[in-house]
Amino acid sequence: MTAALVTGAGGGIGRAICLALAKQGWKVAACDLGAGALEAAEAVRAAGGEALGLTWDVRDGTAARQAHAEAEKELGPVGAVVANAAIVDRVAPAEKVGEEEWRTEVDVNLTGAFLSLQPAIEAMKERGAGRLVAISSTAATDGLAGQVAYSAAKAGMLGMVRTLALELAAAGVTVNAVLPGMVSTEKVEAMPAEVKERARAHIPMKRFATTEEVAAVVAFLCSDAASYLTGACLPADGGITLSNLTLGPER
Repeated sequence: MTAALVTGAGGGIGRAICLALAKQGWKVAACDLGAGALEAAEAVRAAGGEALGLTWDVRDGTAARQAHAEAEKELGPVGAVVANAAIVDRVAPAEKVGEEEWRTEVDVNLTGAFLSLQPAIEAMKERGAGRLVAISSTAATDGLAGQVAYSAAKAGMLGMVRTLALELAAAGVTVNAVLPGMVSTEKVEAMPAEVKERARAHIPMKRFATTEEVAAVVAFLCSDAASYLTGACLPADGGITLSNLTLGPER
């Protein structure tokens, strides 16, 4: 395995992805805006893997290219990139969302994902192999009231993924998206109990995903077993996007 670069590595899902990829044999470049990058790298090393912590802002294209160069210098060719960094800074009706709030969420969640993936493309095409994975959301396909900028950005990622998949398929580079639903991250678990209970009631499996369950899907997409899978948008949502409409008697 070569190096895998993961953004948003300081969060629960990002750290789980770093650990899952390391277990699979990847050397991991754990990237985040703050100290979480270094902490994720240390967690990988503590588990017996090889890792590098890199601190940078995904909205900065120059910083993205520098991070890729540093990862290659320290860990070897970047054979996989997971664009996981995301924010939800504003939960409000659309008419209450300010222009700057909109731009910030789209810049991080969509533009940041593209800038994170882009630096790896040329070298992957030359090598004839590579794995690009974008972490989207069920909000991309179903919408999410109160989170218009987040939902729009996550939906934009799906168009980006499909386009990159078309452009890179002949070169042996796969590009896929994972769409988590409700995941037991620290931020989610900090929500009021009544909100969490209402959310669980809408999930057919009646529970949130663990971060490890989402990471396992990412690890699969980065593995040799997924070599013929590209342009896919895989929900990891416990069935929340399935219709629960019934025309028979309610149970």
